[in-house]
Amino acid sequence: MARKPRIWFPGATFHITSRGNRRASIFCDHDDRLMYLTLLEETRVQYPFHLHAYCLITNHIHLLLETIDIPTKEIIKKLHSVYAIYFNKRHRTSGHLFQGCYHAELINDDTYLLEVSKYIHLNPVEAKMVIRPESYRWSSYSAYISSNSDPYDYIHLNVPPLT
Repeated sequence: MARKPRIWFPGATFHITSRGNRRASIFCDHDDRLMYLTLLEETRVQYPFHLHAYCLITNHIHLLLETIDIPTKEIIKKLHSVYAIYFNKRHRTSGHLFQGCYHAELINDDTYLLEVSKYIHLNPVEAKMVIRPESYRWSSYSAYISSNSDPYDYIHLNVPPLT
């Protein structure tokens, strides 16, 4: 059975999730996560969108993304194909990195937008990776508790050193 076409319109906001094939890791270390964020920004330059929140977990990602005039399918196709090529080359693997198609849930009001943002930022806490969301370095939460208005810029300016 064919998948239903994705709903999209300029200005639509989505909670994007995608996980590793067979729930395998898509990030093995600090460098993989930095590369994903670098490619996310390169994709944003090429296919403009607003990034409201993100969280990179070992085997999946969460993006809270607002489109401008490019559909999410183009954005995620570019981002994930380039990242998969990088990952397979770096880790000397082959084949699919991501399991199936990404999931995109349309955000239709501000209340739901806040719920999704909270869910994304608390994901590492719920997974018992950290006790407090500000302790997890691979999410946009720190941008929310700082004066920085752009979660992606916060990563480049304030990624804490490796411990």
